[in-house]
Amino acid sequence: MPDVRAWAPAVPGIVEVFHARFTDHAYPVHAHGTWTLLVVDEGAVRYDLDRHEHGALRPGVTLLPPHVAHTGRAATHHGFRKRVLYLDTAVLDTNLTGAAVAAPTLPDALLRTRVDQLHRTLAAPGAGLEAESRLALIGERIRQHLRPGAAPGAPPARLAGDLRDLLDARTVPGLTLQEAGALLHAHPAHLVRAFGREFGLPPHRYLIGRRVEAARRRLLDGEPVASVAVAAGFHDQAHLHRHFTRLVGTTPARYAHRGDAGSRHRSR
Repeated sequence: MPDVRAWAPAVPGIVEVFHARFTDHAYPVHAHGTWTLLVVDEGAVRYDLDRHEHGALRPGVTLLPPHVAHTGRAATHHGFRKRVLYLDTAVLDTNLTGAAVAAPTLPDALLRTRVDQLHRTLAAPGAGLEAESRLALIGERIRQHLRPGAAPGAPPARLAGDLRDLLDARTVPGLTLQEAGALLHAHPAHLVRAFGREFGLPPHRYLIGRRVEAARRRLLDGEPVASVAVAAGFHDQAHLHRHFTRLVGTTPARYAHRGDAGSRHRSR
C-alpha cells in the first residue's frame, strides 16, 4: 500500500503539500494548474515531460511547469519516496514555462537544502511568516536558474526598517509577506534579504522574538500559560513552549514559577 500524506497549508503561494512513498504506482499522462516542485528522498523517478523522458534523483530538485503534460513512475522495483510542493503562479510566473520544460532538473545543493527546510517548517504548527520567507528565497533561487542575469536590484535603504516597523505594529496578529510586500511596494524575496542584511536575522525570527518578549511580561504578571500563548500571538501553548524554551532556556511554566518566587521574596 502507498504511504501518502497531503495537506493544504495556510501559506500564500502553496496550494498543497504532498509526501508519498510508491513502489508500483505509475502516473498516467496528466497536467496540473500549478507548478510542481519535487524532491526525491529515496529511489528514483522516471517521467516524460512534453514527450521527452527525464529522471528525478535525490541530489537534485525537479520543477514541472503548469499545464504541461507529464507522467511519472518508479525507475526501479524498489520504488521511491518523494516530497512535493504545488505552487501557484504568484510564486513563479508562467513566462518561465519554456525554460522549465527545457531544463526541469535543478542541480543546486542550496536550493535542495532550502526546499527541505521549507518542508520541515510546513510540518510544524504556526508556519506562517517563516514558511513565506523560505518560499520567497526558493522562488528567487529558481528564477535565477531559469532566467540568468535577471537578479533583482538592491532594495531601498528604508525597506528593512519599514518592515521592522510593520512587524512591531502587528506582533500579535502578524502579517504575511505578501501583505508586507504590497504595503512597502517590494517583492517578498527583497524584503527577506534586506531585513537579514540590516538586522542579522530573518523577519520570522524577529517576530518570534518580539512575541516571546510579550509572553515573558505576561507570565511575570501572573497570567496562565495557555492564555499567554494566544495573547502573545502563538498558535497554541505547544508553539509558545517550543520557541520560549529555545530563546529563554527554560519553559514558560518554570519561568513563571521563578517569577512568582521572586515576587514573594521581594514582598517580605
